[in-house]
Amino acid sequence: MPGSPLVVVIVDDHALFTQGLELLLGTRADHLFDVAGTTTNGDEAVALVGKNRADIVTIDLTLPPRGGLEAIAAVRAAYPATRILALSGTEDLALAERALRSGADGFMAKSSDADALVAPLLALAAGMKVVEADLLEKLLTSSRKPENDLLDKLGPQQVTLWSLLAHGLETTEIAERLHVSERTAKRLVASLIQRVGARNRIEAAAMGGRYGLLDADS
Repeated sequence: MPGSPLVVVIVDDHALFTQGLELLLGTRADHLFDVAGTTTNGDEAVALVGKNRADIVTIDLTLPPRGGLEAIAAVRAAYPATRILALSGTEDLALAERALRSGADGFMAKSSDADALVAPLLALAAGMKVVEADLLEKLLTSSRKPENDLLDKLGPQQVTLWSLLAHGLETTEIAERLHVSERTAKRLVASLIQRVGARNRIEAAAMGGRYGLLDADS
């Protein structure tokens, strides 16, 4: 129903953080959120999301007994439409990458105050991907290069497109650079994401940085 609050489930074993986030979201005057359930156990995440038909679930990455990454993967497999925000006590580059690969739609460090999570949650609900700016920069500039080089398997246009993604260009800008329509640019980006084995645009951009494409002219 239009205007209905977004149903949120919080999966976190840090009681104070959970209480703070639940209080913040549940007492907003605009009634944008309905915190339908919380749990400290990763094994209960899937059942809780299903029971409450959650629009969004926040998952701490240090959950017992299974880790947050496993909980993310389980929720993603069972409820593909539910948006997942991974939370961590540190801005760990490798952990952020693993969370995105496991199926998270966003990654935020808990160093952010609870109020700073409102905008990211709304962005997730709108279908966007969410990563803090400084962490995204680390993802894009990571110099670690994978063993299996995909570049040799890509055509010149695909390499150029990947470089544009790595530099953070939007679809409209990519269309202008490649002299194609925006619709064609969207199709090319989707094809490239699948070709390089990424789950989403953010992950593809991060991979491009590791392949050295940030050193190329954009």
